[in-house]
Amino acid sequence: MTKQRIWIGRIIATMTLIGVACSAALADETVSIGGSRAVLIRPKAPRASVILMPGGNGANSPGEHGEINGLKGNQLVRTRSAYAARGLAVLVVDAGTDLSSAVQYMAAIKRPVTVVATSRGTQRAAEGIARGARPDALVLTSGFLSAESGSGSNVMSIIGSPSALPRTLVIHHRNDGCKFTAPAGVDPFVKWSAGRARVWWLTGGRNDGDPCEARGYHGFNGLDGQVVGLAAGFR
Repeated sequence: MTKQRIWIGRIIATMTLIGVACSAALADETVSIGGSRAVLIRPKAPRASVILMPGGNGANSPGEHGEINGLKGNQLVRTRSAYAARGLAVLVVDAGTDLSSAVQYMAAIKRPVTVVATSRGTQRAAEGIARGARPDALVLTSGFLSAESGSGSNVMSIIGSPSALPRTLVIHHRNDGCKFTAPAGVDPFVKWSAGRARVWWLTGGRNDGDPCEARGYHGFNGLDGQVVGLAAGFR
């Protein structure tokens, strides 16, 4: 067993125990962040906060009472309660949410605040950071990271300088087949980050349908527990 797999196993086991301790029922609620709706899950005594930024068009369409009406299969949307079960205050933002305002909102609940973004959500996270958002940490999963990822609009090109990058964890599937998030884009991003980013590669799971959608390796189909364990443990 590799050191990476041992580390992942320990993180997941620890997070599972914390989840049992935080197993009291949690209710989603709709909140307003700068006039944009977002869904909040708030444990009684959160130990940290996460802001989840889904991929696709980012339109998860929050309802009046904490329900999410769009992007239900997105990896971050479908696992939002797993973060809360680990004692984290969770904010699932819509595409129009100002990231700086969201970070400030969650910081008032509990720091540290980690932004977790996936796929096209990594572009929106980068745009928010370029405009001045300052989360304590950043997790990029299946990211548009560099030109080698397959898109000219990527985290590197949007942020411009690694000096603006917070501590960053990249989670990527070695067999991601999406043309915009090619595994070849990871190493150039990590080198560009000047020591601010590290990567954890995942393998396995299932690959069904569109290679850029949630049911493929791109969406970590069958690997939700590992992704949540890694992201929730990075602060």
